[in-house]
Amino acid sequence: MTNISVAKLKERMANNDPLNLLDVREPDERLEFNIGGVFIPLGQVMIMQTDEIENLKNEEIICYCRSGKRSMQAAMMLETFGFTNVVNLDGGMIAWQNV
Repeated sequence: MTNISVAKLKERMANNDPLNLLDVREPDERLEFNIGGVFIPLGQVMIMQTDEIENLKNEEIICYCRSGKRSMQAAMMLETFGFTNVVNLDGGMIAWQNV
């Protein structure tokens, strides 16, 4: 697992780079604010309910949450499930809204 800064992700989004985003927050958090991507709460990731992203096992997946802690857990779990290019968004949505 690697990390990406909010600034770098925003730059990549501004350049229209192809991105696979994974939001691992809870539904109410996603309703408040999100930057898109597939929505699979951490609890579902932990029990391997990841069918929506199975086709991305060898693609870059950028995980995000509120602060970066749950997304780090999700990234580590995905690696144990065989995902090969998992990235954690440093600071999560808190950092996103402050940059």
